[in-house]
Amino acid sequence: MNLYEYDKMTFIRLYCAVWVALLSGCSTTGRELPDGQNVVSVAPIEVADESMYPRFAEPIPNVTVTVGRDALLACVVDNLRGFKVAWVRMDTQTILSIHHNIITQNPRISLSYNDHRSWYLHIKNVQEIDRGWYMCQVNTDPMRSRKGYLQVVVPPSIIDNMTSTDLVVREGSDVSLVCRASGYPEPYVMWRREDGQDFNYNGESVSVVDGETLTISKVSRLHMGAYLCIASNGVPPSISKRIMLMVQFPPMLSIPNQLEGAYIGQDVTLECHTEAYPSSINYWTTDRGDMIISEMEIVGGKYEAFPVDSGYNKFMMLKIRNISKDDFGFYKCIAKNSLGETDGIIKLDEIPAPPSAFTTTQKTILDNQTIRKKGQLQVVQASDAISSTFQDFYENDSAACTHKLDRFILLLLLLVHSTYRLVQS
Repeated sequence: MNLYEYDKMTFIRLYCAVWVALLSGCSTTGRELPDGQNVVSVAPIEVADESMYPRFAEPIPNVTVTVGRDALLACVVDNLRGFKVAWVRMDTQTILSIHHNIITQNPRISLSYNDHRSWYLHIKNVQEIDRGWYMCQVNTDPMRSRKGYLQVVVPPSIIDNMTSTDLVVREGSDVSLVCRASGYPEPYVMWRREDGQDFNYNGESVSVVDGETLTISKVSRLHMGAYLCIASNGVPPSISKRIMLMVQFPPMLSIPNQLEGAYIGQDVTLECHTEAYPSSINYWTTDRGDMIISEMEIVGGKYEAFPVDSGYNKFMMLKIRNISKDDFGFYKCIAKNSLGETDGIIKLDEIPAPPSAFTTTQKTILDNQTIRKKGQLQVVQASDAISSTFQDFYENDSAACTHKLDRFILLLLLLVHSTYRLVQS
């Protein structure tokens, strides 16, 4: 035996002697584990009278704790007297504590006790490796023990490098979105649209699809939007990941009214609806092919073109102010993107102005004008001429008033004549 081996044996003997003295009646024995670790076990104490043996007041309850939290295992022993209590990790066959002393080198494990009856094993910042059976034993002969299970649960988490990211596909192709999650117990994964709307899934309208993979056959523009992969396992909080599905398609165009009517001086708005992704470039042209430039920032401008966006839908609006004869004709709305282009035509026709309408060209300023009655009502014009519509209004009104006046005079004459005859008689 060399000097190194001699010093090692001496140290082991000294270590055992210290524990024997410290535990005062609790002897220790060494046992070799398969991995080469030495574990201390508590030597039993024989007692002739059964009534003098310690007994467990209650079973050790199983404990469930979320990873990262603290766990507490309780062992309650009556009539312990001079016997010793030890905590043992069963799956590794490692003694964690003996009576008042911590044996394990794990800094997260500590011990507390109360009235020589309740013995508590504390595990701080619990990890998944702490999951398993724990035994509380008393060094009687035969040994008496109780065991409890520590369940460590882990909330779900999304495995990013195994989960789909935002995706762009062509309309009509097949698409698969994958979501991988970890946790304990194993998480349950489902898919739904972020906006909560139903969507077509293999011919059925559904709101939720179960499973890690969402496969859509012949994807359409209606499938476009944000999808949520949601993982849950009963351990809060649940977790989700947002994945955008973008579907590319060439522009499509629809026109609510292909024929519009307006009268001279009126303002009119033409409208086209487009669908496209990527987003299309939209503009208007005249029937001569000239591009219409919006003048919305110019006060009194002729044209005002303004879009209204709603996802892949766009509403093209063209407002034409103060319609004149030259504005009647055909207008074309055009939409283009990298996948194609389309257009639509709207015809603007002239319609008669309603009788009560006064257009811009017909309105006048009636300064220094008077209306005189010479036998019948007349309209006397000043320097500015009023519209024919305005004249008709007053002429018709004058004829009606004259007819009523004649009837009134006739009735008045009849009344006077009747009164005169009555007085004579």
